[in-house]
Amino acid sequence: MKTINEIQDEIIEEFENFDDWMDKYQLLIDLGNEQEPLDPSYKTEQNLIDGCQSRVWLQAELQDGKVIFMAESDALIVKGIITLLIKVLSGHTPEEILNADLYFIDRIGLKEHLSPTRSNGLLAMVKQMRMYALAFKAKQKEHTTGL
Repeated sequence: MKTINEIQDEIIEEFENFDDWMDKYQLLIDLGNEQEPLDPSYKTEQNLIDGCQSRVWLQAELQDGKVIFMAESDALIVKGIITLLIKVLSGHTPEEILNADLYFIDRIGLKEHLSPTRSNGLLAMVKQMRMYALAFKAKQKEHTTGL
């Protein structure tokens, strides 16, 4: 299993292959299209991320101590962004997710090329993923301390 930083470095390399932002947007859209569609049963109000202009559903589960994220969005570029976040964070422990420095967002120039509302949406997605990690971490602790 690759570390969060190894995955981020791969994404940075992939984006460095393109100089033009139109190509980078296309890469994001392609990534989003490769994402497995989310099971309709997870497309609930409670899984919708607050703060996103478009609709983004995020589902998380803890499997063998690792957080598995699944998501979908009705907007192509946003779907690509959440796909990148899942690629980086899914399959890691709550601890690793909470300690991760998501430097790839700045390094691929994502923040500066997103509209302010999309940028806020990106932050909301990251925040929501960390909230899940925090909740799972608390649950694990409860489980080990027997509270």
